[in-house]
Amino acid sequence: MTDTVESAATGDVVAEVTSWLDQHWDPDLTVGEWWELLGLAGWAAPGLPEHAYGRGLARNDVVAVQAAIAEHGALGAPGGLGLLLAAPTIATHGTQEQIDHYVRRIVTGVDAWCQLFSEPGAGSDLASLGARAERDGDEWIVNGQKVWTSLGHVADMGMLIARTDVDVPKHQGITWFAMPMQQPGLEVRPLVEMTGHAMFNEVFMTDARVADDAVIGGLNQGWAVANTTLAFERAGLGSGGGSAAAASAMPGTVAGQLERRAGDFVSDRPQRRSGGAVPSLGGAKLLIDLARSNGAIEDPTIRQDLVRLYTLGELGRFTNLRAKALKAIGGEVPGLGNLAKLGMSDQMRLSRDLSLRIVGAAGMLHAYRNEDQAVIEEATGNPFLPMVTGMALWAQAPPIYGGTDQIQKNIIGERVLGLPKEPNNDKTLPFSELPKNA
Repeated sequence: MTDTVESAATGDVVAEVTSWLDQHWDPDLTVGEWWELLGLAGWAAPGLPEHAYGRGLARNDVVAVQAAIAEHGALGAPGGLGLLLAAPTIATHGTQEQIDHYVRRIVTGVDAWCQLFSEPGAGSDLASLGARAERDGDEWIVNGQKVWTSLGHVADMGMLIARTDVDVPKHQGITWFAMPMQQPGLEVRPLVEMTGHAMFNEVFMTDARVADDAVIGGLNQGWAVANTTLAFERAGLGSGGGSAAAASAMPGTVAGQLERRAGDFVSDRPQRRSGGAVPSLGGAKLLIDLARSNGAIEDPTIRQDLVRLYTLGELGRFTNLRAKALKAIGGEVPGLGNLAKLGMSDQMRLSRDLSLRIVGAAGMLHAYRNEDQAVIEEATGNPFLPMVTGMALWAQAPPIYGGTDQIQKNIIGERVLGLPKEPNNDKTLPFSELPKNA
């Protein structure tokens, strides 16, 4: 009975967005024009609350909306960390004025965002960050270094956490800022990965500036705001989600695609973004099709692992349905985001190993440059091979970023199961008195 009610509710949402697309999708609109329609109608980020340009939908309904947009042949929502992290964080902690400024520009694709969290000496122990922000009238002057900044080279804005008070315990002296990236004092250096691309960057901040009204969630309250960001990251990257309609066009002014024709970015073929992001294999479906196309489906061990991969995806999906049902009655699944991210790590590792077994020796051929991709496709006759090899090389990253698998297990142990924390004094000593890494 519950499944029937859930299906009916999702069906109503799909019918509504499909009707809206019938009336509004026009491939001759520019990307910017289309994203403004999509975003202001609440369909770019339907999981956001209604006061933040969303529709308040549960995650499984959001996935259904994404799939409906893709199946309609329309350009999907502006992807990236703005929609995934910045918008829901600002919707949670920001003022309505901040929501109307920042979130509106995110859902309409005007601004692309990056995440200025990790530092060379502050990764898993993020609260040990050393980047400083010092007040200068109505502005803050920022100095320090960040690393592993995804798509920082094409970002208009950055989610910055910086230390604003060194004389309190380390978790208490951090502030979350919405920081303009295109300004003097910011140097972004790409970090080339083993995929051959450079999605990650290191960022050097030398007397960079950010306005005081860009503080999100209050001065020295940044640890709580950052945890919200990380919770959305873990849930968004976790198993059971989907990005079926994530646009191949890139948001923001730096990428320079807002004035191009929206229909030119709609394609049935897999695409690699110029920013260097590696596309997902989309769960088990693509690997099943690949295995069928080259006969690998006849291998019983491959069939078994395809079922395992499908099962992991379904477990994630049903967990989200359970979370939706509990939310409706005021409950929650403890540690859901952490569990989902661990599930995603398992799926990534299985997808990596399984996809390489399916393509066989061809898996040793990888296009380290975009211009080499067509050569490999022609030589192998497999347009999906660059996606397979790119994902296989990329698969080592997701279990690390957004908090390592080990960190997720620590959080589940301490906050969900109530196990004792490791002894330390970082909750009582001022940050300035804590020993620092050499």
